[in-house]
Amino acid sequence: MNDFVVSDGRLRWWVPVALVVTLVISATACVAMGRFPLSLQEVFAAIGSRLGGDAVSPVLDSVVFGLRLPRIGLAIIVGAGLACAGAAFQSIFSNPLATPDTLGVTAGASVGAVLALVASLPMIGVQLVSLVGGLAAVAFTTAIARTNGRSNVVMLILSGVVVAAIANALLSILKYTADPNDKLPQITYWLMGSLAGASAQGLIVGGPLILFGVVIIVLLRWRLNILALSDDEARASGMNIRGTRGVIIVAATLITASCVSMCGQVGWVGLLIPHCARMLCGNNNRFVVPVSIFLGAIFLVVIDTLARTVSASEVPISVLTAVVGAPFFIVLLRRTGGKWV
Repeated sequence: MNDFVVSDGRLRWWVPVALVVTLVISATACVAMGRFPLSLQEVFAAIGSRLGGDAVSPVLDSVVFGLRLPRIGLAIIVGAGLACAGAAFQSIFSNPLATPDTLGVTAGASVGAVLALVASLPMIGVQLVSLVGGLAAVAFTTAIARTNGRSNVVMLILSGVVVAAIANALLSILKYTADPNDKLPQITYWLMGSLAGASAQGLIVGGPLILFGVVIIVLLRWRLNILALSDDEARASGMNIRGTRGVIIVAATLITASCVSMCGQVGWVGLLIPHCARMLCGNNNRFVVPVSIFLGAIFLVVIDTLARTVSASEVPISVLTAVVGAPFFIVLLRRTGGKWV
């Protein structure tokens, strides 16, 4: 039996406590890190000033509340959301390589964002158009996959590949026709992913959709175990397969589209983190989903902090997730022999 799971199939009591404590410690430490380093005393003083304590300097208040806390909050929400969506897609498609972009949502959201950038819309407009683009891509995917009023997993995956290819072609056209001195660098940097644009306004727009999708998947996480079975076995359980699968797909799509709309493409989180969760607690999605949520939040908080501290200029976050994620995934493959852990 796994060290994190007791004999009756429950997580050991200290596992969720350890995950919460690790997330809190990571987030607190990362608030202090950056080009303008702070001590923990200064961080707590700034927080205390907002709670009625002694006033601090405007610079300290601006760094903590105007820059770092919104950014760390966005990293927590996006990391948790992408990991949750990845775990859900890997289960309902019974595919260890499934990611939040399996149905083309990331590519569709990217097309929407690039259109908004070309049209010089404000960042809140970029978020909204990107969100619409991601949802439209998944709607197109499901429409293609539906034959005789039904759609199966294989058709959904293949349709997602087609829609993603079409969206990527549109992205190439938009980049080719964009102003090379103004729009093209902005588009390229956005597509590489960054949390630098984090703001309270952006979190208000995209955050509730991510939280809503995560809550839905968490509430239905035990049904993911049934959806991972063959269709005949799942039907024998008496569960409404089409309805449940549809609800989970919609929830995961909302999560992914909202994440992409706020910070661009962030790779590897939705693929790597659920596998890490399975290494810790087995294949039971009752545990994989919540553990993935916390691991994803911790992972992206640390990665984003590295992105803004390792060099004089900020490193695109997808570069770091790939640099860290790819070697770890190779080790994971070597340890499991290619089997789905």
